[in-house]
Amino acid sequence: MTRPITVGVDGSPESLAAVAWAGREAVRRELPLRLVHAWETDDSGEHDAKARDALREAASGLTERHPQLPVTTDLLDAAPVPSLVAEASAAEMLVLGSRGHGAIVGFLLGSVGQQVTAETGRPVVLVRADDRAEHEAGGREIVVGQQGGPDDTGAALGFAFEAAAARGAAVRVVRAWSLPALYQFSPGSLKLLDEAGGLEPYEKKALEEALRPWRERYPDVPVTEHVEIGSAGEVLLSVAARAQLMVVGRRAHRSAVGSRIGSVAHAVMHHAPCPVAAVPPS
Repeated sequence: MTRPITVGVDGSPESLAAVAWAGREAVRRELPLRLVHAWETDDSGEHDAKARDALREAASGLTERHPQLPVTTDLLDAAPVPSLVAEASAAEMLVLGSRGHGAIVGFLLGSVGQQVTAETGRPVVLVRADDRAEHEAGGREIVVGQQGGPDDTGAALGFAFEAAAARGAAVRVVRAWSLPALYQFSPGSLKLLDEAGGLEPYEKKALEEALRPWRERYPDVPVTEHVEIGSAGEVLLSVAARAQLMVVGRRAHRSAVGSRIGSVAHAVMHHAPCPVAAVPPS
């Protein structure tokens, strides 16, 4: 069964940018597009009417730009988080609008967006209102973070390489690392580490091993290996200006107050200037 790309629509500039991004991605991947609005129906029906108008306008704009793109719409009479999580489970990816920067964030990137991203088993892409089609040209890369062993961020690497192949873009794979506490506080250990050539060669080798299967599967995708000491979030954001899309692995942490995403994904989702794909482990 062909999975659609599904977009959460609320009529805001951010969600309309998400619709436009998803439309271009659906055309590239030859997938259908599904637009949904999730909200518990009120007695007056006023919200329903506005939601249907927002869905209709978004779909109309898509069919004007992409006449051959199959587009469906649905108004879901249910709470946003479980509805969007359920929609994501049947989709290739879920695309949401994002206001991002600073302490005040948009509806979809706020409590709803973070919960959906943490709870779904499918990739979630967050798009800002100022995203434009021209941002995907001009040599901008697909930037993806890689951590741990080959299997730890394999799903994120796969998403990044597939996106790059569909766009004819290059991939920059970023592996950030830091000194273990033993070396930070022990001059003797640091001296031994220097004599052994440092830890960076080990980090480069780990990155090469993680990339090997994806280079073989996508031999035409240019790859830049980027290994740098520092926190993963800071290193990824330092190269965000060159990215047309950033891809991060998403780890969910569950507690009594609900699910939340890991610190690296959280930092990139809030501060990267381009669309961000948060990809859960496969």
